[in-house]
Amino acid sequence: MGFGSPIHWLIFGVLAILVLGGGRFSSMMGDVAKGIKSFKKGMSEEDEPRSPSRIEAKPAAEPAFDAHGEKVREDR
Repeated sequence: MGFGSPIHWLIFGVLAILVLGGGRFSSMMGDVAKGIKSFKKGMSEEDEPRSPSRIEAKPAAEPAFDAHGEKVREDR
C-alpha cells in the first residue's frame, strides 16, 4: 500500500490535529475557506464588464523621437 490509501490519510490527519491543536487547525481551515471564497468572487467579478481604471484610461504618450533619432516634439 502506498501513501495514497485512505488509512494513511486518516492517520496523517489525526497526527496533524494532535500536533497543531484543534483550535489552530480549525482557524487554519477557516483561512483556507476564506481564500477559496475570495478567489471564486474574484473570478466571477472578472467575467463582468468593468470601466477602465485610471491607468488604462490614459492615452498613450507621444514619442519624443522618431525611428531615426530626430526630435518629433519640443520639450515642455
